[in-house]
Amino acid sequence: MKITLPLYQRYRRVTEIGFWAVVLLLNSVMNTLVSIADLRRAGENVAAWQPAVWELSSTVVVAALIPFIVWWTGWLRRRFDWKQALLLHVVATVPFCLMHVAGMVAIREGLYAVAGEPYQFGPLWQELGYEYLKDFRSYFLILAMIELYALLLRRWQGEARMLSDDAPSPQPVTDRFLVKKLGREFLVKVQDIEWIESAGNYITLHVGKTDYLLRETMANVERRLGPQGFARVHRSAIVHLDHVADIRVHDTGDGEARMRSGVRVPVSRRYRSVLRERLQ
Repeated sequence: MKITLPLYQRYRRVTEIGFWAVVLLLNSVMNTLVSIADLRRAGENVAAWQPAVWELSSTVVVAALIPFIVWWTGWLRRRFDWKQALLLHVVATVPFCLMHVAGMVAIREGLYAVAGEPYQFGPLWQELGYEYLKDFRSYFLILAMIELYALLLRRWQGEARMLSDDAPSPQPVTDRFLVKKLGREFLVKVQDIEWIESAGNYITLHVGKTDYLLRETMANVERRLGPQGFARVHRSAIVHLDHVADIRVHDTGDGEARMRSGVRVPVSRRYRSVLRERLQ
């Protein structure tokens, strides 16, 4: 059976969960076997179930934290350039490590208690330093896989360009995008675009459940699509006004635009008044 993009999108969530489950399980099993072998070579008299508990507890907590890393990565991608995002990822390794250690120690203490054995984490600061070095590496390995997957998915979904880019008119009007995907080309109507999101050196066109990459700046797209009902609402987001259901304002002055599809797009106070005027 040929795997098409619509078919993959249908089972995307299951596939993503399955991928992480397989990767984490294999890593846990291999680490357990290596730990047992190292202990045997060192002459340590440790029951085989103990290394299994060490690795299992760590894997369970990391699995629980991965959705937060995915969310955090997407949130940073929409709001900051890659240098700022990288710095904030480095900062995020600290709470990641603390939550990982706290969770796995709690699980180990519980399982050891069931087995009637005491569990000692060891000297706190020494062990925290050791775990942080490992968690720093783990965090960025997870981040690399998330970003690589996002890149491959965007490439699969296709890269777009404005049809009018090659036109001789000095101020062309863009009403369609040419999308190249898997060796094929087809058109996407501007009116079908729900919202546009900054993605590093690209922008992402959100069309229904499909996203398309466009190598263009947000400022240029805002200028060219503004007359067709698009408005800038954030440094990293442009919305199609016809797709906006309502606007909600937070106590901080910022807000969010709820699209008819249910997607929530951040709205900064800088653009809020302009957005309200455009919607009236």
